[in-house]
Amino acid sequence: SNGIALAAPDYGYINGDCITAACRQIKSSSEIAIMQRIKDMTLTVQKAAARILRPGIAVAEVEAFIHAAHKKVGAPAGSYFVIVLFGEDTAYPHGVKEPKSLEDGDMVLIDTGCTYFGYISDITRSYVYGTPSARQRRIWEIEKQAQAAAFNAAQVGTRCGDVDLAARACLEKHQLGPDYKLPGLPHRTGHGIGMDIHEWPYLNSGDNTPLAPGMCFSNEPMICVPGEFGIRLEDHFYITENGPKWFTEPSPSIDDPFGYEE
Repeated sequence: SNGIALAAPDYGYINGDCITAACRQIKSSSEIAIMQRIKDMTLTVQKAAARILRPGIAVAEVEAFIHAAHKKVGAPAGSYFVIVLFGEDTAYPHGVKEPKSLEDGDMVLIDTGCTYFGYISDITRSYVYGTPSARQRRIWEIEKQAQAAAFNAAQVGTRCGDVDLAARACLEKHQLGPDYKLPGLPHRTGHGIGMDIHEWPYLNSGDNTPLAPGMCFSNEPMICVPGEFGIRLEDHFYITENGPKWFTEPSPSIDDPFGYEE
């Protein structure tokens, strides 16, 4: 990363992220087409991963399968990242050091993505292996409502922070939170995405950037219930002149997370 400085040490250098990051906020139609393709690839991998689950399967086996599956659908490098969590481990947004194996009734959380022509995908699915409990079902439905609230708030000209606040307001109606308190949403609702997995602007309460056509975001207002489980439904959308448009359609229900019964 410091190759230029090594080649020309007599010059002074400053970080240009404030310029390049702003330029990359708005994607062209060609960029959006590539991003659509790569997100479709990862959703296909998510569906395949769900079919190999069985009691006792280890996280490492699922991760290896996902890595190979990404290669099979056209990502030469395989997975860019993989997070696989079962049961209580799903309450930790970025994973645990010693993941448990799968048991019947566990919440399953799989967050993964790959790279394609320099762009990155990042999709999370949460569902239950077996029959969901009433509590799992209730929290899953609230998560889906929060994701929809964020999406509906993402209109041209709206402040990025207000998208985050829309998701949190939904959670607070169900006595979750408030703000970043648990049980509730411990991180921002979403982030820009493109050639980097996290790009400007961000869907957090303090971001005053107005939404504009061509911006692309994750939408993932995760609910963490410490000691029980976590649920993150993550899909991405982009802004058009007429409002937000999904790259991948959200999960229909906890009983049919991939829409097979629709």
